[in-house]
Amino acid sequence: MRAEVLKGHLDALLLATLEDGPRHGYSVKEALRAGSDGRIDLPTGTIYPALRRLEQQGLITGTWDTAGPRARRTYTLTPAGRTALNGERTGWQEFSAVITTLLAGKPWPRPT
Repeated sequence: MRAEVLKGHLDALLLATLEDGPRHGYSVKEALRAGSDGRIDLPTGTIYPALRRLEQQGLITGTWDTAGPRARRTYTLTPAGRTALNGERTGWQEFSAVITTLLAGKPWPRPT
């Protein structure tokens, strides 16, 4: 899947990968790839700037992990990030329901 198709949804996807616990940047990339059965395989040049942006927004925190053979930045979802993720999920459900309805050629159901 092309990165430009994911515009507007990348932040939510990254936040979702951190929901179950901290991950280093490459692990976030691999979680997206594995969770999508290889359909979302973004370059690191897309992932790392987005993680830095989310960190600057206070939605994730990053710490340096020096336990392994090389230092890695590990990211953790903040309470504000959890709130943002919940909002993104609600927005996505509404958006996808409307798009699915339109692509199926059916009018949006009006309340009775």
